[in-house]
Amino acid sequence: MSYEVFQPADLMDGISANQLRSEINDALANGVKTILIDLRDVTFMNSSAIGSLVATLKSVRGEDGTLSLCSLNDQVRIIFELTKMDHIFDIYADRQEFMHKNGISSS
Repeated sequence: MSYEVFQPADLMDGISANQLRSEINDALANGVKTILIDLRDVTFMNSSAIGSLVATLKSVRGEDGTLSLCSLNDQVRIIFELTKMDHIFDIYADRQEFMHKNGISSS
């Protein structure tokens, strides 16, 4: 299975989320169908970033791909729960859970 992990850091705003979206679109253009965004280093996310992530999710699904998130800290998890984004995105506790549930070997 072809997959790629992206790991943004610190504050995630509209600018950084759009940059991430561009990188993910490049990966899709190169044939990657499974995307994981590891948010363990993201300390805060604003509404612009969430909007950009939703647009990215639509792009990935439009290419018959999947986009998942993992390692949300408490602050980011609360934002996702308050905005009901936790119902839209596939969210995993960490990379290991993502790999296990998607049948990806760690070797």
